[in-house]
Amino acid sequence: MSTDPAQMRAHSSTPAAQRMRAHRKRRREGSFIVPVQLDPPEIDGLVRRKLLRPGQRQDPEALQVAVQGLVYQVLEGM
Repeated sequence: MSTDPAQMRAHSSTPAAQRMRAHRKRRREGSFIVPVQLDPPEIDGLVRRKLLRPGQRQDPEALQVAVQGLVYQVLEGM
């Protein structure tokens, strides 16, 4: 393999290539993304526990943070 910059292939920067690189990095680090279905009662529970504000019920990023917060709370209590 050449180290000449003119002959080196550039990393693809398509969104799919970026997602795959991030996926491989997470796997190397031992992390996983787990899809979780949240129904209205579970979302209500996150609001009651003050992990989610009522106005964030349909915000995927806020829901992700709330679920992570719940996981951390449970693991700290062990």
